[in-house]
Amino acid sequence: MSADLSTTGPAHSGPAHSGALPPVVQGEGASASERLADEPTPGHRHPLFWVPSLYLAMGLPNVLVGAVAAILYKNMGISNEDIALYTSQMYLPWVLKPLWSPLLEPYRTKRWWVISMQFLMMASLGLVAFSLPLDGFFRASLAFFWITGFASATQDIVADGVFMTTMPLRDQARYSGVQGMCWNLGAVVASGLLVSLTGWLHKDLGWSWVHCWMAVMLGAAGMMGGFGLWHLRVLPPGAPSSVQGQDLRSAMVALRESWVTFFQKPSIWMMLAVVFFYRFGEGFIEKFGPLFLLDPRDAGGLGLDNAALGHIYGTVGTVAFIAGAFLSGFIVARMTLKRTFILLAIALNLPHVTYYYLSHAMPDNVMLIGAVVAIEKFGFGMGSVGHMLYMMQQIAPGPFKMTHYAMATGVMALTKWATGSVSGWVYAAVGHQYATFFGLVLLFSVPPIILAWLAPFPVQAHDPSTGGSGGH
Repeated sequence: MSADLSTTGPAHSGPAHSGALPPVVQGEGASASERLADEPTPGHRHPLFWVPSLYLAMGLPNVLVGAVAAILYKNMGISNEDIALYTSQMYLPWVLKPLWSPLLEPYRTKRWWVISMQFLMMASLGLVAFSLPLDGFFRASLAFFWITGFASATQDIVADGVFMTTMPLRDQARYSGVQGMCWNLGAVVASGLLVSLTGWLHKDLGWSWVHCWMAVMLGAAGMMGGFGLWHLRVLPPGAPSSVQGQDLRSAMVALRESWVTFFQKPSIWMMLAVVFFYRFGEGFIEKFGPLFLLDPRDAGGLGLDNAALGHIYGTVGTVAFIAGAFLSGFIVARMTLKRTFILLAIALNLPHVTYYYLSHAMPDNVMLIGAVVAIEKFGFGMGSVGHMLYMMQQIAPGPFKMTHYAMATGVMALTKWATGSVSGWVYAAVGHQYATFFGLVLLFSVPPIILAWLAPFPVQAHDPSTGGSGGH
């Protein structure tokens, strides 16, 4: 499942994510060794003890790094161009995670990696807080956010591995709604509750932005520490990898094999193009949407404060996203992903017109602004399900399912890195005019729809409407 203010994200994201996975069974095509996951792992606590907290702990840092950091820097006086450029580089851990994903397999259990990364994020977010009063806070806090991103991306790999190797496929389908909902609840906490809290502390109590964000980041650090302690008690280890306990040389052999088999998949380059461009236009909105809402009206923005932004983006937007995701899951479960993929791509990209409308109409009614943003997030929720399921059903199946899924989500994160990195330049090139900027975003949203129409489906999946199989 994935990092944006209502999901997203770095792509996690899916899920690791960026979004809720619907209650549909994953596509067939896994190897015999992978089908061991169909058998329940005995002796572990009920999934409701650990699935909700695991995905909460994935969504929270993902959104903190991918979206909330930009709001922090906006409040601290950093320019839009610098915010877009430098915070986008924090997506790189999600882009590069396929490089170290196979190296996690031979060492320790998946549980050990999850808990270690949660305690590392507790430390790094605490250091973000203590760096804010310093003269060189921008560079220092970026470095600690980078560490948080690295730990979060690593957690995404192994947490999805725990979920996929501990639970039978039928239970994966059963708990996918809980999984996605809790990831997004982490997004609500980060981009809704915590951002709104900074607005309340600043406006009502008169705290400086430095002290507001110090308090919030320390609170986030405490949450990650709490997740680590809880998972020490309840998290299952996940099924061991076939290379666990082997030496580094064996790990490198596994790394090479995972890459070779990935690029031997049928239609892999076209599938990667689909994954890369699917959320291309959304990448620009994700980076500049909140900046547009926060910027004063004399700068072309809507002039909202943090409390309103947190409510609209973090709460209303996330609820709309989850509603769209579950509706999409309902549709896909009955019509198959292949039949609905183009419709989901349109559902994601067409609502980008909402920001073009806001930048022209410049409404001052907060309820109207919230309703318009909710429409965009609802469409994003519908479309993101297609994105995640396409990676899970068409790209991931094979002998290195966890690694190949991580590689696919790395390509998704590459989109967010690329669009975020150039978004500041595009904004400057159009003369800091939001209306022109969002007009270009509409053009950037056309290629994803075309590619979704041409998308290959080499892995056959069960067709619930015919009882047969479908493939491209």
